[in-house]
Amino acid sequence: MSTVATGHAHRDRPGRRTRRRQGLTALLDDSADDLYENALCGNLTLSPDGTITRVNTTLLGWLGYPRDALVGRGKFGDILTVGARIYYETHLAPLLTIQGEITGIALNLRTADGSPFLALMSAIVETGSDGHPQRIRIIVFDGRERRAYEQELLHARQAAERESERLRHLVSDLQRSLLPSVLQTPPGLQTAAHYRMASIDEVGGDFYDLFPLNDGRWGFFLGDVSGKGVDAAAVTALARYTLRAAAVYDPDPAAVLHNLNEVLYQEYRRDARYCTVVFGILTLAPDGFRAVIASGGHPEPLLLRADGTAEHHVTKGRLVGVFPDSTYTNTVLTAKPGDTLLLYTDGIVEARTSDSRHTDRRFGIDAVAGFANALAPADAATVIDALIDLLDAFGDGLEDDIAVMAISVPLID
Repeated sequence: MSTVATGHAHRDRPGRRTRRRQGLTALLDDSADDLYENALCGNLTLSPDGTITRVNTTLLGWLGYPRDALVGRGKFGDILTVGARIYYETHLAPLLTIQGEITGIALNLRTADGSPFLALMSAIVETGSDGHPQRIRIIVFDGRERRAYEQELLHARQAAERESERLRHLVSDLQRSLLPSVLQTPPGLQTAAHYRMASIDEVGGDFYDLFPLNDGRWGFFLGDVSGKGVDAAAVTALARYTLRAAAVYDPDPAAVLHNLNEVLYQEYRRDARYCTVVFGILTLAPDGFRAVIASGGHPEPLLLRADGTAEHHVTKGRLVGVFPDSTYTNTVLTAKPGDTLLLYTDGIVEARTSDSRHTDRRFGIDAVAGFANALAPADAATVIDALIDLLDAFGDGLEDDIAVMAISVPLID
């Protein structure tokens, strides 16, 4: 009996293996169908002429069509909005024919109720052994969330740009408040000034002014506060008003700087806030002016002479606001017809230049003197215009704000 049973067992094994393979194949087919139908994306299959031959449940759910309304009846163009259909037929379909695939294209599909449905589509052409197209497979992703995300990003960017523009206006307004709205001109002289911001997003600390005193003399100053931003603006405002007030109280340049040094040191010694500045008092004369000048750590003024030469006027003094016991001294210069006094901040000295002859690629104080020497003789407006052209030529090489002011004595006709 065992022999007979064994023989039957051998005859049955191939049948059981076949049934298992068939069952496994059916299970795999069912899994593949379920994956196709209920995928997280839409699936479409088209014949070469664009007729829809298969569409999955996911896409039908998105668009609201019954299956029998599309499969075997509709074409892909029928489920596109008018604009999308024109774009598909004139651009994408020819491109698909030439390349055999397209990826990541945004199109508006048309739902059953006629509303647009933003989709991200990729397509590939499958060919037979003869090389002819057999079908077109299309995969569709829901683009509505991406569109909403892009809209949120766009709105956020627009809001940021509006805020940035508002801040730039605030910076510009604050910067203007720290400079004279109109540069006054002493009788019989010529004046000009220019301020160049290194960044439109951050207020700088350069400042200048020219103002009359009660006794017929005129005060002038030009300076540079350390740092940038609101803190630097506060120091600039304090320095400007202190200089003007001190000049009224005691119109002696050295005393004025001594007064400013005490104020800044007492107010900002813990924050290490300081400035460099040139302060002077002009006394008008029939043939020009006499200037008494004191300096606190600032680049020396330039005097462009009528004879075509230019020279730095030597002034010495410590940075203002750093040491409690700083002292300052006065020097005197006389300007005659055709002479121009030029004051500037160190932003021009530190400007980067592309001239390979400058090993450190900084313009330098000698280059400023050379520029002035080549320009002399020149009146205030000519000097400032030439400096504006020079600053323009630096381009991105300007890393710090720059203030320049010129006072000239006209030539006698």
